[in-house]
This record gives sequence, C-alpha cells and structure tokens, in this order.
Amino acid sequence: MVSDKVKKAGLEFEVPTGWELECLGSLSGIQQGLSKGKIYKNVNTVFHPYLRVANVKDGYFDLSEIKEIEIPTSDLERYSILENDILITEGGDPDKLGRGCIWEGQISKPVFQNHVFRIRASNSKLNPWYLFNYLQSHKAKTYFLNSAKQTTGIASINSSQVKETPILLPPLVEQKKIAEILGAIDQVIQTFEKLIAQKELRKKWLMQNLLNGKKRLKGFSGEWREFQLLDLFNRVTRKNEERNSNVVTISAQRGFVKQKDFFKKNIASEILDNYFLVYRGEFCYNKSYSNGYPWGATKRLNDFDKAVVTTLYICFGIKNEGSADPDFFEQFFNANLLDKGLVKIAHEGGRAHGLLNVTQSDFFSLKISIPEMKEQTAIAQVLQTADFEINLLKTKAEKLREQKKGMMQKLMTGNVRVKI
Repeated sequence: MVSDKVKKAGLEFEVPTGWELECLGSLSGIQQGLSKGKIYKNVNTVFHPYLRVANVKDGYFDLSEIKEIEIPTSDLERYSILENDILITEGGDPDKLGRGCIWEGQISKPVFQNHVFRIRASNSKLNPWYLFNYLQSHKAKTYFLNSAKQTTGIASINSSQVKETPILLPPLVEQKKIAEILGAIDQVIQTFEKLIAQKELRKKWLMQNLLNGKKRLKGFSGEWREFQLLDLFNRVTRKNEERNSNVVTISAQRGFVKQKDFFKKNIASEILDNYFLVYRGEFCYNKSYSNGYPWGATKRLNDFDKAVVTTLYICFGIKNEGSADPDFFEQFFNANLLDKGLVKIAHEGGRAHGLLNVTQSDFFSLKISIPEMKEQTAIAQVLQTADFEINLLKTKAEKLREQKKGMMQKLMTGNVRVKI
C-alpha cells in the first residue's frame, strides 16, 4: 500500500508506507572541488594528491595514476575526501551521467577537482551505503539525465540539480539491510573483476612471449622466418557497390564497430561507391591516432559477413591459408607487434601528425618473423583459450550486474520490502 504519487523532474514516485521522499541536499553536504591552474600569492600552499574525473568510474575508482594539485593549507579540510564520502562526476556520456563511487579510505584524505561533486551524508536519517546504491539506481540516473544540460554526445549537471535529486528514504534500519544485500552482490562482482584482471595479465604475458618466440610451446623448436607482409597477404581494394551497407569504424579496444554507434551519428556520405568492401575474416589497418593507440590498430572482421570502410584504411586478406593462420595473425595484430615498423615509417621524412601518412607500399613492406604453420595454430589456440576464459568471467560478472539492477529496482522503490 502506497501514498499518493509524487512527480519530480519528469519522474513519478510512489512513496511506500513508512518511507519519505526528500531532496539530497537536505540529507547531505554537497561540495564541488578545486579548479586547476589557480595562482596563489602570499598564501601557504602544499602539493596534495587529488582525484580527477578520470579516477572516478561507474561504481569504482581507478587509482592507477594519482596526480597532485597545489592547494592552500587552509583549504585542505574543506576539500578532503573522508571514508564513506561519495564522489560523482558532473558530466560525460549521457548513459554514465552522475557516475561515481563511495570512498573507502584507499588514500588518506585526498582532495578532488572541480568537475567532481563530493556528497557527505550529514543527516542521521541517511545511510551512506544506501545512498551510494541509490545514486546508481535507474531512478537517480533518469533524474540526472532529465535534468542535465546536453550537447552533442555530452551531458552535464550542476550543484543545484544534484541537491534537488529526489531520494526515496526508508527507515534507517531498512536502508542498512538493503545496503547489506546489494553489498553482498558487489563483493561477488569484485571477486570476478579480480579474476578477470589476473586472467588479462596472464593473457598479456602470453602474447608478449609466444608471439615473438621468447617462449616456445612444447614440441616446437624450428627457426622462425622473416617475411614482408606482402608475402603473406593480398591487398583488398574492392570498391563497394551495395546499398544499405554496414559502414564500420575500427576501435582499438572494441574492434569493428558500426560507425553510427561509435560516433553517435553517421559521418559517411550517402553514396558509398568510394568505400572499400571487406568480407568476414579479412583485416583492416586504421592508421588514425583517434582510435586511442598512437600507431593505429589492425583488426579482423569477425562480427559482420561484410562491411564497408573508408579508403583511408589499408585492407588485406590471407594470401595462402596453408602458410598463414588467420587466428594467429588476429592475435599478432592485437598485440600491436607492427608498432616498431610503423614508428620507423612515421618518423621518416616528417610524416603528418594526426593521421599517419602510411602508404600501401609502406605497410606491405613491413617485415615480421613468424613460425611455421603448425606452431602458429598452436599459439593461436593457447591465446584463444585465454580469451574464452576472460569472456566467460566477463559474461558472469555482467549477469550479476544485471541481477543487481533488478534487485535495486525492487528494493529501492519499496516494491519488495526487506525483513528486519
């Protein structure tokens, strides 16, 4: 049984019996962080660790790189992050708007930058771990999106909107129980994340050692031979003549992605006659810096029967499948083992910045050392097994995240009440 429905920021709230609907600002202190680049005169300052937007992820903190910022000593307490403080970002991709996590004291009292909000529960009616989970819920995410200022592909919220965030508030004892249930799922997810990280490190080690002959698989001892890419691959320059083609872009992290998904819009012209048509199993090299790797990325088309790519890409297929295993070369290119040769090309004759001026002739003249066919296949199988294990763990972790979302939707709306 619920009270009258309440509407706020385009959302409809049903307030369960015994619960309240309050604004976040009445339950917590909300502080925006420090601006970079300030010049301080006649003030005692120190350089202190601080958290940037890059450190604040959706449900966790990336602390692999912690920078320092100059701050007056008198401001340290005001901007310090304490255990159980929640940090959320003011902007980013619309689906991750208001992303954040709860601080557990990983570093002693860091400060934070101005594009991050610190939320500190200051009301005895609010459990910080309940609040952390609530801010990840569908209701909170939808509120942020409805309230945000949006430009092309980017959304942002201000401190006033954060303060007005509506919070469905059960009694404190019920909040704690909900937080414990959701926290138990988080612990299992974190276990999977640690396993994934360990498996990924092992896969990286295997690639670094097996794909260049530093380590040999049992039963193989033959000499590796040097080839030019032109000896192993045929150039693909077939022009597209089909309508309604899949226009794809290479992402260094994700492989081939539909262009409209990658850029959030179509950037190709309506006429695609000047694009290359590639088939499943063929490779393309994207020489652009913009894909996230300094020397571009080479990927194999696996998820489409055929697709079209810009003619700025260099496309190619296996010349003789009796001497070159396509699975081996997919792993070889994913390990960025062409980078050394590409760096040399890029630095010759003052190549253009932004888009590497790598010609077809440059690319196919690159030399690589590879084993004979049986060893290629054996290496590929080891690395594919590692990929399978990683993907299986990721699938399980994602299922748990979806399970948690469903549970949050029930518990944090009062549709299902916990037993106290």
